Amino acid sequence: MSFSRRTLLIGLAALILEGAFGWWFSRGEPVTLTAVARGTAAEVVYATGTVEPVRWAKVVPLQRKRLVEMCQCEGKLVKAGDVLARQDSAEEAALLAELQARRALLEKDFQRLSGLLERNITSMTAVDQAQTALKESDARIIVARERLNQLTLRAPIDGTVLREDFQIGEIVGPGDVIFTVGQKLPLRIVADVNEEDIARVKSGQKALLRNDGFAEPLSADVADVTPKGDPLTKTFRVYLALPDNTPLRIGMSVEANIITQEVQNALLVPSEAVRGNAVFLIENGVVVRRPVTLGIRGARMVQIKVGLQEGERIISPAPADILIGARARAVDRAQ
Repeated sequence: MSFSRRTLLIGLAALILEGAFGWWFSRGEPVTLTAVARGTAAEVVYATGTVEPVRWAKVVPLQRKRLVEMCQCEGKLVKAGDVLARQDSAEEAALLAELQARRALLEKDFQRLSGLLERNITSMTAVDQAQTALKESDARIIVARERLNQLTLRAPIDGTVLREDFQIGEIVGPGDVIFTVGQKLPLRIVADVNEEDIARVKSGQKALLRNDGFAEPLSADVADVTPKGDPLTKTFRVYLALPDNTPLRIGMSVEANIITQEVQNALLVPSEAVRGNAVFLIENGVVVRRPVTLGIRGARMVQIKVGLQEGERIISPAPADILIGARARAVDRAQ
């Protein structure tokens, strides 16, 4: 092959490669498109909480003593005043007996001095002193009897013993929850909401609940909002009323999305398609910017009030470095 012919072939190959590269780059950067669709736009406030009865109470001892009796009644119905447990009361019972014996002696002394006063054998001062000692003894007996009664732990309300902790022989004191007594229905969720979101939460709003034990979302209603927040955690307490047929159980933790605003049949686009107050489309093979008026911003979707029509295809996700006027081509998401 002659030198001139070889040079000609190399030149033609270079032109072909140059043309191929030019054609390839003229196609533009690959982007994925998503059609504008209609659906329900919802603005939500996120909260976390736990399930508890509306009416319940803890049973806590007031003195640090050893448990000598337990009802073993977890899961059973009880009435207010029923005995649930007893603490060791030997010391308090002995003290009460001593005070009662002393009172009996003081009362006899008072009666004797009163009789002597009637016969002018003693003074009124002695009788008054005896009477004062008797009253002091009565006061001490009241205190001792109350301390003795405190060692008997009783049900504070009618309900079910929801939980029973500790065993006979253990020493318990103030702060130790021995029993939790409450009514199984109705139930509610006590949730915490950040202070920057609480202004949007109102009674009567719907809430969608999530718990890892249930595949489908559950529902609740906002029943009340506490008027005072916690300045340390910067949260407010919100009570969500649960329906009687809820599968949630007392003590479960949940995540709640409180729906503060909802629009039906709204135009929706993915959040990742929006940059500022605009979306991007491909027109005649180049990227164009379309200003839009935004509505409700959800976690995944954004409502478009003005600027798009249903069915229009927009770039989603919109790259952070997207250039207006740059050539682009649509590709399938699988590419």
